[in-house]
Amino acid sequence: MKTPMRHGIAVFLAITMCTSLLLVYNSSYSNTQKLQNDSESREHQPTKLVTKPPRDQLSPLQGYSSIIDHKPLKMHCDSCALVTSSGHLIGSGRGEEIDQTECVIRMNDAPTRSYRKDVGQKTSLRVIAHSSMQRILRNHNELLNTSQDTVFIFWGPSNYMRRDGKGLVYNNLRVMNQVLPRLKVYIISRQKMQQFDELFKRETGKDRRISNSWLSTGWFTMTIALELCDRINVYGMVAPEFCKEPHHLPVPYHYYEPAGPDECTMYISHERGRRGSHHRFITEKRVFAKWARTFDIRFYQPDWSPAPAPGNRTAGALPS
Repeated sequence: MKTPMRHGIAVFLAITMCTSLLLVYNSSYSNTQKLQNDSESREHQPTKLVTKPPRDQLSPLQGYSSIIDHKPLKMHCDSCALVTSSGHLIGSGRGEEIDQTECVIRMNDAPTRSYRKDVGQKTSLRVIAHSSMQRILRNHNELLNTSQDTVFIFWGPSNYMRRDGKGLVYNNLRVMNQVLPRLKVYIISRQKMQQFDELFKRETGKDRRISNSWLSTGWFTMTIALELCDRINVYGMVAPEFCKEPHHLPVPYHYYEPAGPDECTMYISHERGRRGSHHRFITEKRVFAKWARTFDIRFYQPDWSPAPAPGNRTAGALPS
């Protein structure tokens, strides 16, 4: 009984995926033609001097492989703006400041089109959870726009990312990249996912699996940013003890869902959850504050700096 049901679900998902991708292909064709015309016109413009080495000369980052040719990611930025999805960005007016940064990093399906004044519109890297894939496809006109040369990194459980034909997310990403070959899609390897788990345990003393918790997309994004960027400006991330303040400002969990749940309510419920799977948002923020004492990480909107470290403790090593 279970086998036919699973087969039916797989067929339904395949049909849904193909339909979505046909829509993506049709809408992206006109964008591709425009890009080709723009490229031809730029050939007649004077070439600017480039001091930064081209991408193919950068050192590869192991653990992030292309969905098409399995080559490792090559990317480096002197400065990065890591833009969260927090409601603290509403009315911030930080958009222009964010877009002036060399590289802008966003998460999941956080939009920019109607929020440019507060969050900017530039996207250099987007880190996406497996659970956000369908929402990415639904908003493909904006989020899968190839004109910005955006890099996409998808993460998920190893059984979703397996390459033997049984990895649901991996299979869908392959089809998506075949329809849109200009997209730069990468996935995180199983070994790299284990390193993220080990890093969390080393920094917190907590085993993710034993505590029934999932690392958040914020955890992956911050750690990836430390590998890519020399300097990181984080927008919209509160301090670890923010939600304990008696008069803290209530804001929606996502800036693009103003009627959604309160951010602190979400953080506290996940931090205290013991049954089911939860994100340890506050625990992760304590680690980020600790890293900010060692690395060039600054927090804006709200603006805050980590408290001095007790004693002479130093930050744990990041994955190489």
